Amino acid sequence: MNRARAQLAVLALASLPLAPLQAAPADTPSAARPHNLVLFVADGLRAGMVRPDTAPTLYAVRREGVWFANSHALFPTFTTPNASALATGHYLGDTGDFGNVIYTGYPVATANDSPTPFLESDPVLGDVDEHFSGNFLDEQSVLAAARARGMATAAVGKLGPVAIQDVTARDGEQTVIIDDLTGHAGGLPLGTAIQSALLAAHLPAATPGRGANGAAGDARHPGTLVANIDQQKYFVEVTTRAILPAFKAGGAPFVIVFWSRDPDGTQHNQGDSLGELVPGINGATSLAAIRNADDNLAALLGALEALGLTETTDVVVTADHGFSTISKHSSTSVAARQAYGDVPQGLLPPGFLAIDLAAALDLPLFDPDLKQASIDWRGGRHPSRTNGLLGPDPEHPEVVVAANGGSDLLYLPAPDAKALAPRIITALLAEDYVSGVFVDDALGPIPGTLPLSRINLVGSALTPRPSVVVNFTSKASGCQPLTNCGIEVADTLLQQGQGMHGSFSRADTYNFMAALGPDFRRGFVDPAPASNADLGRTLRALLKLDTPGKGALPGRILTEARPGGALPKWASATLRSAPGAQGLETVLRYQSVGTVLYFDAAGFPGRTLGLEP
Repeated sequence: MNRARAQLAVLALASLPLAPLQAAPADTPSAARPHNLVLFVADGLRAGMVRPDTAPTLYAVRREGVWFANSHALFPTFTTPNASALATGHYLGDTGDFGNVIYTGYPVATANDSPTPFLESDPVLGDVDEHFSGNFLDEQSVLAAARARGMATAAVGKLGPVAIQDVTARDGEQTVIIDDLTGHAGGLPLGTAIQSALLAAHLPAATPGRGANGAAGDARHPGTLVANIDQQKYFVEVTTRAILPAFKAGGAPFVIVFWSRDPDGTQHNQGDSLGELVPGINGATSLAAIRNADDNLAALLGALEALGLTETTDVVVTADHGFSTISKHSSTSVAARQAYGDVPQGLLPPGFLAIDLAAALDLPLFDPDLKQASIDWRGGRHPSRTNGLLGPDPEHPEVVVAANGGSDLLYLPAPDAKALAPRIITALLAEDYVSGVFVDDALGPIPGTLPLSRINLVGSALTPRPSVVVNFTSKASGCQPLTNCGIEVADTLLQQGQGMHGSFSRADTYNFMAALGPDFRRGFVDPAPASNADLGRTLRALLKLDTPGKGALPGRILTEARPGGALPKWASATLRSAPGAQGLETVLRYQSVGTVLYFDAAGFPGRTLGLEP
């Protein structure tokens, strides 16, 4: 689909007549037919990277529709947590999706019996879902509510967050789910209708692999130098040539989530900067990934215009999180002083937090992802997937480290957790790569930390709640805006110079958000704080879905973005912990609209980008 057609689609959406807000509350059902909805998620897209030269289609949507200029990813700034917020409109304390890797409290068979599974997997999501009452999020998703109202629903793109959009629909006959595993072992089945549509469009029923884009490299060999072109071209063709025509022919309103792996996947694996912090994720390969996502959106907009769906379709664009370049430097870490065959001398190895805690607490360390094998870290071994079980008995660990990247989750399942927690905090505050610690309210106040409830991680979740969330240090390499060139310490298998996210840096919390269509204002820059949880709530309102939430941590409906909507009042504030060792205070900078909170940055001032002294 050419870019000229995409630009026509943008202009067509932007030129629609303004419709007044309904007199009834925005999330009250109405007999009026809702507009169609397309949610486009550009995974890992930094807000400051959307410019006319880098992403012309995204920039056009931002210019012609609503740009949420004060946008926020949810912390921890990982994919599946923010996918759960988009799906449900709730913060993580309610959804229980605390990270891409969580501690489940039981061996997950589809993850090699690991109790710390990686959630970006259809088999793992099915396993965890079944274990936690058939819906581990414990909230009805937007897609689930929409299909229950007779709408046509589909989620296409990146493995993991796509299935989370309707995590209970796994038979192929309800919501259409097409991701990396479609047509492959472990993938979700395709229903008869979509199989027929694919056949009619002369498209295969199996997703192609990422090819060279999936190459992450290692300490001696650079990662990929190409964007995820072929796989995402398939996802676009499935959506534009099979799903959209079929949904139009069906006649019912439709909801489609398109989750673009780029720029995230390419920024993670890029080989432009092996071992170096500059250019990091601002090299040519990462820029190509941003343009790839932009081209995908252009094709979707062009298809809507060609099918005559522009005037009846809202298009909402967001990123699940921002992005940063990986640093592996530390002058305090015991783990960094060991020698490993696959880690450059003096740099932090994968699983460094688990190793450093094992050393500080004098506890044995085991690998939850290798059948609880013992880890001889003094002998040059590190955790295979960065996670760790600490204690004499790996079946009943005293500490579980669920490593995620720019922040890690610690669980204390042992009965003496309250006595162990202060020792852990002492060890954490001694490390130069730590910048801010949050502790479960049940463990009581600990100097130098803030309670999890202050960042909306305490709610009605079914999954085990982390006992401690550890944020890692971040800074900027010097470009402008600073959020375009964040650098963070990351607990990951990837190399220094590649890309990661997950920290409480403003580079990671500042995602891109925009919207265009008949239910949105034109040419409006929204200065009020907004988040992915707000988008989840707003999508529900646009579709006129009345589904009471179970948890008490929802986002707000972004009524100011609707024609005739008024800006809400908001405030900014800073919260400080009591001083801990070395006078370290965890500082949280946030905004609020009524009772809804938006987290800008947190950590130790001077160690977190966005908390400069």
